[in-house]
Order: sequence, then structure tokens, then C-alpha cells
Amino acid sequence: MTITIIGTGFVGVVSAAVYASLGNRVIGLDIDQNKINKLKKGQVPFFEADLEELLIEQQKAKRLTFTTSYQEAISQSEIIVIAVGTPSAPDETADLRYVMKSAESLAPYLQKDAIVAIKSTVPPGTLEKLIKKIKKQSKVKFYGASLPEFLREGSAVYDTLHPDRIVIGAQDDFVFKKLDQLYEVFKAPIVHCSVASAQMAKYTANTYLATRITFINEIANLCQKNGADIEEVINAIGLDQRIGQHYWYPGLGYGGSCFPKDVKELAAYSRTVGEEGNLMNKINEINKQRIFDLLIDFEKKVNGFADKKIAVLGLSFKPNTDDMREAPSTKVIPYLISKGASIKSYDPMANYEEFTNEKHKEHQQVANVKQAIKGADAIFLLVEWPKIVNFPFPEFKEKRPQTIFDCRNQLDPDEIKKAGYQYVGIGRS
Repeated sequence: MTITIIGTGFVGVVSAAVYASLGNRVIGLDIDQNKINKLKKGQVPFFEADLEELLIEQQKAKRLTFTTSYQEAISQSEIIVIAVGTPSAPDETADLRYVMKSAESLAPYLQKDAIVAIKSTVPPGTLEKLIKKIKKQSKVKFYGASLPEFLREGSAVYDTLHPDRIVIGAQDDFVFKKLDQLYEVFKAPIVHCSVASAQMAKYTANTYLATRITFINEIANLCQKNGADIEEVINAIGLDQRIGQHYWYPGLGYGGSCFPKDVKELAAYSRTVGEEGNLMNKINEINKQRIFDLLIDFEKKVNGFADKKIAVLGLSFKPNTDDMREAPSTKVIPYLISKGASIKSYDPMANYEEFTNEKHKEHQQVANVKQAIKGADAIFLLVEWPKIVNFPFPEFKEKRPQTIFDCRNQLDPDEIKKAGYQYVGIGRS
């Protein structure tokens, strides 16, 4: 098949490279010439395991090309996948301007019976609006579909090649049959459903996972008050087959490019249909406030952050990615600086100043954990990078009082306390 992917961000580049590896001819389309030039050289603007190698391999095999020309890309394609960004608008609804601009730009070049599928995360009703916009500029018969993605940053190539399920939202048998042919190679369950159901499935999946994180954080708050250990609680409830032990992550709340965005957009969408007081709105509010509530509590543990030397370990929002969107560090570091602390930070991949465009004389990013913790009054473990959680902290305990804030509950409290540190975890006594 000949497939065009519009948008060369995280989802677009991964999808383009993987679809090409399956033997399809794939065209990556973006209006950013600089980005296209870099992709042609095999340069990915973000880190994703195995992606750069796959990108180079598929371009050498001439199955994958990149262009800025809508005419060149769309006029050849049987399937057009829209994977542009849908950032949250100021009112927290999904900003659909890039999706609709893509529709306007592709419309004049559609070939007969082409399928235009939205992979971008969008609320129900978006495809219908997109089809109307295309029909104003195109007279050929075409079809619409929704193809939500369920990728995890850090393992997106693997997830695309080994999906739990494929969800296809459409209303025409022609579309289901065509897209089934594309995806049958994955040997995964293929779910046929309405367009609205497909769009809701993406929001629902991410909001449910965010709900688990928020729920266990609320339980951790109670454990902190009553002396229970949240990790023991998780072990106890996880043996219930209805609950399971997976995806319980007590910590500073959920971050990244998807969960915060999708939860607040679903909450905003719910308000537009008269569901103002529902769970999604509450989850969004709780997560926004969580880091600041914890920092206020942490501050009491060390008698204030003023004039303290602090190590911040982990700047990305999770391991195996350099993505800092909604990362805890982007809230923790400014807060600590505002309280008069000086900071040394470390991350194997992420660059704080490059992402935030902020330079603080009170903050220095260093090359390793050892440099970051030297002379520190307090150590914040924000992300469970192996280089951080496997670091031998007891060997580097200094004579003066030092506190470790284990914000991911990755360290052995007894071992840390035995070394002489004050240990503060999440929901742990």
C-alpha cells in the first residue's frame, strides 16, 4: 500500500518507519522544511529506542521518503493518516487547528477512494467536521476513519510492532477491509467500532491509567498519615485478580505528553456536554496540585529549603526518553529556587535549559549522579532511571545531615536509613 503520514512528530515518525518496515511505501509529510531535511538524513528530533536505526534502514530500502509537498504526497496515496499535534487550548479543549489545516491542504489532491484517517487524539465529532471541510474542496469519493494510537514513549517502536489491539473507527465496510489488510500482519485483535467509540477509546485508556495513578496517590496520602506502607498495600491489593499489581505508581503524579493533556481535554469535553462535576475534572484538579502539596510537606522535613544545596535526579517525565513535557522537574526546580535553594541536577538524556529556555544561576546540570549529590543537603529522586536507582547512595553519605526524597519509592528505606540519611518516600513511614 502507499500511505502518507501527515505530521512528523513522535507518533508520525514512529508510524511512518514501522509501516514502511512492513513493506508499504510510506511518505512522511510535514510543512517544516528543516524537520524534513533532518529526517532525510536519519536525524530524529527526539530520543526513541530503535527509531533512528529503523528510519535510516527504511529510507535506504526506498520504502520511506519525506516531503513538504502535499501534492506529491497525497496524490499517490491510498491511505492518508493525520498525525499532527492537538495541543490543549487555553480552555483545555483540544486545539484542532492543525488537524483542520491538514484537511484543507490535502483536499485538492485526494485520489478516488482514498481513506483519510485521524490518528491524532481528538474528541468525538472531529472526523465529521474534517470530512465536511474536505468535501468543500474535493469532488472525488473518499472515506474517513479514526485510528487511535496507544503508544508508550520509550517503547513506541516495540508497541507499534507488537500492539495489544488495533482499533479502527469507521462506518464503511470498504474502510474496515482495507485497514484490516494493513494491520493483519500484527496478529493482534482488531476492534471494529464507530468513529466516536474509537476516539473515546483513546481518551478512556489514558484517563483510566491516570486514574490508577491518582487513586494510589490518594491512598499514599492516607498511608503517610497512619503509618501504613503504600508498597505493602499495593502488594496486598494486587493479589486480587480483579485489581492486579500492574500500573500502581505512587509518586508526584502523572506527567508526559499524553496523560495530562488527554485527561484535561476529556474533562473539558465533558463540560461541553453538561458533565461538569465528573471524575475526570476532579482527577485533573488533583494532579495539578499534587507536586506543590508534596513540596510543602517535604519542606517541613528539612526546616525549609532556603540556602539548602539540593540534588535533583531525573529531569525527563519518565525513564528511557528525553521528553520533559509535564515532567516533575519543571515544577520542582523552579519551586526550590523560589524558596532560596541552589540546585545541581542530573539526567542521562534530558536537558533542562534546552527544554525550558530558562537559565538560573542557582541551577547547574551536571554529568553524573556523583557530581549532583556532592555537598547536597537534600536529594530528590524524581525519575527511576537505572543509573539513578542503582547508584550506591550509602557509599557517598557525608558526615552532615542529608535527606533523600525518594519520589518514586525505588530505594530500600532500611538501607538508606542505616547509612545515616533521613529517608522520605511516598506513602511510606
